[in-house]
Amino acid sequence: MLHLKKIDILLMRLWFHLGVHRRHQFFLLFVLMLLASFAEMLSIGAVFPFLGALTSPSAVFENTYAQPIIRILAITEPDQLLLPLTIAFGIATLIAGAMRVLLLWVSMRFSFSAGADLSTTIYRATLYQPYSVQVLRNSSEVISGIYRKTDIVIYSVLMPVLTLISSVMMVLAVLFALFTINAGVTIMAFGGFTLIYLLIIVITRNQLALNGQEISRETTQVIKALQEGLGGIRDVLIDGTQEAYCSIYQKSDLPLRRAQMSNQFIGSSPRFGMEVLGMLLIAALAYMLARQSNGIEKAVPILGALAIGAQRLLPILQQMYSSWTSIQGSQESLRDTLNLLDQPLPNYLNNPTTKELIFENKITLKNLGFKYGSENPWVLRKINLTIDKGSRIGFIGVTGSGKSTLLDIIMGLLQPVEGGIQIDDQELTVLNQRSWQSNIAHVPQSIFLTDSTIEENIAFGIPRELIDHQRVFQAAQQAQIAETIESWPLKYETLVGERGVKLSGGQRQRIGIARALYKQAQVIIFDEATSALDNETEQIVMEAINHLSENLTVLIIAHRLSTLKDCNKIVKLNHGGIMSIHSYEDIIKPFSKTNNQ
Repeated sequence: MLHLKKIDILLMRLWFHLGVHRRHQFFLLFVLMLLASFAEMLSIGAVFPFLGALTSPSAVFENTYAQPIIRILAITEPDQLLLPLTIAFGIATLIAGAMRVLLLWVSMRFSFSAGADLSTTIYRATLYQPYSVQVLRNSSEVISGIYRKTDIVIYSVLMPVLTLISSVMMVLAVLFALFTINAGVTIMAFGGFTLIYLLIIVITRNQLALNGQEISRETTQVIKALQEGLGGIRDVLIDGTQEAYCSIYQKSDLPLRRAQMSNQFIGSSPRFGMEVLGMLLIAALAYMLARQSNGIEKAVPILGALAIGAQRLLPILQQMYSSWTSIQGSQESLRDTLNLLDQPLPNYLNNPTTKELIFENKITLKNLGFKYGSENPWVLRKINLTIDKGSRIGFIGVTGSGKSTLLDIIMGLLQPVEGGIQIDDQELTVLNQRSWQSNIAHVPQSIFLTDSTIEENIAFGIPRELIDHQRVFQAAQQAQIAETIESWPLKYETLVGERGVKLSGGQRQRIGIARALYKQAQVIIFDEATSALDNETEQIVMEAINHLSENLTVLIIAHRLSTLKDCNKIVKLNHGGIMSIHSYEDIIKPFSKTNNQ
């Protein structure tokens, strides 16, 4: 019962994640299941009079229940029953078959559509998680949940659940039809089959749960192995470590396949034994009926109806059992998927009327402090700084001094643990951070490029049909890469390859700068963005940036002091605090004196 309750809770959680539209579709599907079950019952019920008309037409002709139909069809002789009953049996069989095919198509359509909804919902919720959550996650686990484990939910949970529901209805319909033919044999056969399946369920339940845990765990590890091997392919090729990564992959893939095989075997193997038992049951029944008076004449219709009923019932019972094993063996993957579906969305999505945050004068940092988790040391502490609109501010400091973290907080990617940020006189909060981020463009040290065209990478995230081509050209000019792009045969339609592999480091950086300029933001943040450029190119790019609008605020983390020569002031960080704030001239004075001496 404990296992059933766990499944019930998981399935209930899954139900609430289905949209209203999908729930309505499910109820329509439920009606179709009822109709298909009714058609199945009629097809089996039509067997008995059909076989009766073949073996003993007079008995059917004299049957009380057949009289209304006989009068309607104006039948006067028993032999005239054969043709209409044959047609009726054929029509009932065709309708039942057509209904089952339709039910299968609708069930699969519903399952895969619902799976697409779930996958998109997980992806959307994941993209909206705060940066502090993203940096602590393993991307392999997230990708596995979004894609592979959602597939498991479709194939091993949604479709089996629908199959289980429809199978229960079919079983009840078939049993009702068989019960009217021979109640004793029906109860004995169904009871025996059910007890055997229940015994198998008790024996295999724990193994299915263990297999499900292994499938969930190793699915993540397989994707992790693929990402790491292919993501570091340059080092893999240089170091010759292909076999090491193949070994890592195999150590996860082999247990995954074996667990999947085990579940498949447990779910499929009982059918063969059940088919043998069904045939033995029909043989025993035929022997008993044949020994009675007029046994053969009575036995044929009953045996024919029971044989067709068994032919319907046994596969349905097997489907029910197989569906149960599939659901039981997929609990862990379903739980992982539901945990991703349960990710909270930011409050601003539910507050579209949040007041717009306007930047006109200054950014003020007041006693700002930050650390990653309550038990970790402070990364920043007591930061007080004012950044005027239109100013150029440089940030320097040794590795680990908190430069990038400070800019992440200014961009609203991280929330300060102490103190806060004001934009003009308005406090930056979770509710208005999206409005603030619309004013910001970011150029990181490592530029992420999609495997698409130059134009699409500059207008990053903008649908192709909405890209402003003139704006792309202007941004490329300002980033000092337009001339290079124009020299290529396909110009702005040139494909950059995965992660920009077809471009040099300097070209990738300048496309990143062009992307920031395309956004036409009020604040541009450069996180060592020019470190890959040579001195001459860096100087050209920085001059272009400095000639932009005076209202544009630029924040720069730079490794080379020369990058910051046009900054209004330079903030030096050390041990998580501001050590000093100087102009470029004040910082280079000691170096100038040393050189003069």
